[in-house]
Amino acid sequence: MQARKRINQIRLRRKLRVRSVIFGTATRPRLSVFRSHRFISVQLIDDEKQKTIASVSSQDLKEKIKKTEAAAEIGRMISEKAKVLGVSKVVFDRGAYRYHGRIKALVEAARKHGLLL
Repeated sequence: MQARKRINQIRLRRKLRVRSVIFGTATRPRLSVFRSHRFISVQLIDDEKQKTIASVSSQDLKEKIKKTEAAAEIGRMISEKAKVLGVSKVVFDRGAYRYHGRIKALVEAARKHGLLL
């Protein structure tokens, strides 16, 4: 139990450290990522108004695919939604997650489809 508590403290510190320097505006919203064991979701957030502009989750996908492929598909979908809203640049908020695996796949797919991070 002690090890789990220590890991959660480390994750919280990492999240707060990353979040302290990232701020989204209406012209350049924050791209916030949440990853669970089964799903991944992403939001475009305007921190000035404290509003979520757009969101996409892997729960919205119809077909069953691998987690990394689902993350790449979510990256494509959020970049398309951002284009419709007229957003081309975002600030990436990885939260407490390392830039690796599903997070990396999501960001690379978003970049590939025209979103500037």
